[in-house]
Amino acid sequence: MIQGNAADVIIIGGGIVGAACADELASHGLQVLVLDCQRPAATAAGMGHLVVLDHSPAELALGDYSVRLWRELAPQMPEHCAMRNNGTLWLACNEEEMAEAERKHAALSDFGLDCELMSSAALAETEPALRRDLFGALKVTGDGILYAPNAARWLLERQPGRVRQQQAQVVEVAGNRLRLADGQWLQATAVVLANGIYARELCPQLPLQAKKGHLLITDRYPMQITHTLVELGYVTSAHKGNGPSVAFNLQQRPTGQLFIGSSRQFDNHDPAIDAAMLGRMLRRAMDFIPELGQLNGIRSWTGFRAASPDGQPLIGEHPDQPGLWLAVGHEGLGVTTAPGTAKLLAAQLLRHAPPPALHAHLDAYLPQRFLGAHTHA
Repeated sequence: MIQGNAADVIIIGGGIVGAACADELASHGLQVLVLDCQRPAATAAGMGHLVVLDHSPAELALGDYSVRLWRELAPQMPEHCAMRNNGTLWLACNEEEMAEAERKHAALSDFGLDCELMSSAALAETEPALRRDLFGALKVTGDGILYAPNAARWLLERQPGRVRQQQAQVVEVAGNRLRLADGQWLQATAVVLANGIYARELCPQLPLQAKKGHLLITDRYPMQITHTLVELGYVTSAHKGNGPSVAFNLQQRPTGQLFIGSSRQFDNHDPAIDAAMLGRMLRRAMDFIPELGQLNGIRSWTGFRAASPDGQPLIGEHPDQPGLWLAVGHEGLGVTTAPGTAKLLAAQLLRHAPPPALHAHLDAYLPQRFLGAHTHA
């Protein structure tokens, strides 16, 4: 038996994407119910790096728009969200990677982002902990960091009259209806799937692939790393292909702790730490900052990114299930692109025009590119 309309919109998943969607829909006057079953989420597992990538025009547009939205939200966010506009340094180890830095500089600059190329000497002066033989870097000024679990919690709690949260496991979805583990059916005008890799359990046809990643955090140290540091090998070689890979990615949190990443393993669903992969990741980090070997790592963990075949998220209504909406497939950019995803989803759901920044790329995000009868003809 269906228990009437539980809300205008029910969102499955209380991570950063679900929280941003709830906040945005509530800002339009809708009553929103967020269901979360407290399973390990990518939001809690990630680094909280707000970064604009440019693998495609659609990715660049969504990332830039979203990071701008985060910067607009920053003055309202409580201190425990740890929002910082620290910028990203993309590090070049050789001539090939410096050429990639130059290409990336041209692409981001043409799009209007504030960025600059740095020489080896300028890089050494800016981040003295790095090894001295790097070729240089690209500095992207507008990127930032935040503590995503607290940011998600803040988004969910700042409109208490319109956003309700309930701990519950959803075991079936059918358009705008869903069934809980206790057998109860709920319905709403719209149901939104925003639960990352777990969305496949409720909608098996979703083309989402799990990408397992490791992270490690150190004790608190005075060593000052002022930017988020990422090797350009992250985009030129280390994370291409389908094999296991690592790439240097590091940031110093406001607490003084160092966050160290990153790794990728495809279709590995075991949440346990892979000691060999973790060791490989840390050795890669020490290639860039040898001093890391003297620091105390206090915790390491894994998480699962939900990746689509073309690297773009699925944002929009399921073409075969009216009333079921999707906000999934963000891979490692869920934290970055959560506010832009929420704006785009809300515009579609409310039959408004899409945000102008995303209008030209709308087809690149719609689920129809993978789902619906015409995609299998």
